[in-house]
Amino acid sequence: MTADLPLGTDALSVRRRVEGLEQLLEGLIALPLIGRKVGLDAVLGLVPGIGDVITGLMGLYLVWEARNLGMPRWQLWRMAGNVALDALLGVVPLAGDLVDVLYRSNSRNLRIIRKHLDRHHPGSVVIEG
Repeated sequence: MTADLPLGTDALSVRRRVEGLEQLLEGLIALPLIGRKVGLDAVLGLVPGIGDVITGLMGLYLVWEARNLGMPRWQLWRMAGNVALDALLGVVPLAGDLVDVLYRSNSRNLRIIRKHLDRHHPGSVVIEG
């Protein structure tokens, strides 16, 4: 796994890191009954108190990477707001767990980062398929 770990500061390495973290937080396990994937955000959210703190900090890492890309301050605040809303609602028993499955702040933040990368760093676009 360490051979695939993109440690560089170039846009492509950042894209791979944030996409990997989003996958870990939001799409790790498929839930067959509801047809959705969940990740560490929903799973750790089941642990009262500390789970939402851990996943909130992991979500803030995406904001930090966005800051390092030079994204505008208003986008960083929007992303931080997504993380804060997810973390605050996540502390509510049961309802917070539902929010973790449905709201997906990390996926929202990844879309913001991808849009920035596609516009300002087109060489980082990865064509899948």
